[in-house]
Amino acid sequence: MQRGEATDLFIRHFSFWPMLSEREKQLLCEHTQRRKYAAGENIFNDQSNCLGVLLVKKGQLRAYTLSEDGREVTLYRLFPHEVGILSASCALRAVTFAVFMDAEEDTEVLLTSSDVFQQLTAQNIYVRCFGYELASARLSEMLWTMQQILFMRADKRLARFLLKEAAQRRTDELRLTHEQIARYMGSAREVVSRLLKYFVQEGIVVSARGCLRIVDKKKLQALAG
Repeated sequence: MQRGEATDLFIRHFSFWPMLSEREKQLLCEHTQRRKYAAGENIFNDQSNCLGVLLVKKGQLRAYTLSEDGREVTLYRLFPHEVGILSASCALRAVTFAVFMDAEEDTEVLLTSSDVFQQLTAQNIYVRCFGYELASARLSEMLWTMQQILFMRADKRLARFLLKEAAQRRTDELRLTHEQIARYMGSAREVVSRLLKYFVQEGIVVSARGCLRIVDKKKLQALAG
């Protein structure tokens, strides 16, 4: 990829950029490419080769694991301007957690070669620290997700999810199906449908096909704790 196209994004999102030599900067740009993924496309799984470091330009990616019965448990999602490091776990030898990753919508990313990232981590302490700090933060997020699934009431989790989505999308109208919400929460569709029916009865949300609108945010915040 041409250096001018990537430099601005790297400066904003890769804290190690100022600490790279000119040769390292050139190496990073030369081995970074633009990739586009269609909505629903699986881009990484436990059978894949190491993918690399992802910087999302637009769209959304979802990382998840599978339970023994095949149920998907969402671990985290990547939105525009966020960096995915666990898809390059082979470049970070202490990280062995395997995840699946799908494009939730049409998505465009900058993808940096895992081999080059591994080379940079080996020779530059700032790149190595960046990688491990980002991986640690993501693993902590996944642990918090699992704790919620195991120990938090489903209605409280749903309330928190809806508030977080509204904040992320900057709108109280959420175009999400019950199936999507269940997948993101790591719950069953039947549970989500039952809880949303209760939320509607309580005047917290209004539900239409493929869409939810939060109408009483104070009640939702109280339920979220």
